[in-house]
Amino acid sequence: MSAPTWLPLEANPEVMTKFVNSLGMKQSWQFGDVYGLDPDMLSMVPRPVCAVLLLFPITEKYEAFKQEEEERLKSQGQELSPGVYFMRQTIGNACGTIGLIHAVANNLAHLEFESDSVLKKFVDLTCKMSPQERGVFLETDESIRVTHESSAQEGQTEAPSIDEKVNLHFIAFVNVGGQLYELDGRKPFPILHGKTTEDTLLEDASEVCKTFMARDPQEVRFTIIALSKESY
Repeated sequence: MSAPTWLPLEANPEVMTKFVNSLGMKQSWQFGDVYGLDPDMLSMVPRPVCAVLLLFPITEKYEAFKQEEEERLKSQGQELSPGVYFMRQTIGNACGTIGLIHAVANNLAHLEFESDSVLKKFVDLTCKMSPQERGVFLETDESIRVTHESSAQEGQTEAPSIDEKVNLHFIAFVNVGGQLYELDGRKPFPILHGKTTEDTLLEDASEVCKTFMARDPQEVRFTIIALSKESY
């Protein structure tokens, strides 16, 4: 049986904010564009920031790096916090929604939810599951799937067909226990990038984003989005 495929989500902060609000997250936090990675541009982003999303192209260089990274970390190991919420991607084109879930599920102490929030219920129901089980459980969540589909059709650009191959991918960066984690549902585990704080998360995540860009210097298809407390 082939894996299910969803329509890809556009890297549009307004669409993303509406998406999580539709699933019961209150509007006290919103997604917004990060227009550049130099200090002046980062200073324009409302604070505090509790998560950073990166949309980037999957290239041959990136895939080679990803394979090397996985083998290296499996060999040397990582000291990962048990408090990190991580899920695998088992649904085609669902990386946008999984990025949003990673951003939200690792910030429950900061974010606020309606009492009947579908998103909060999903996190609560899956908190004891393995990353693979969480990915499979998402396949059965009709409320999130329907909201994803409607959000995917709301962007400024026409949504590609469900069968069209999309080589852009969303990942999330979050602070858990003072450590910066990269959460990518295509990888078998979270990637630990060292220490961070609530005040420096955006800057620290930006430094990792720069390494993605440096790996493919001819590419321009990078988008960075922050989840901030203040309204945009």
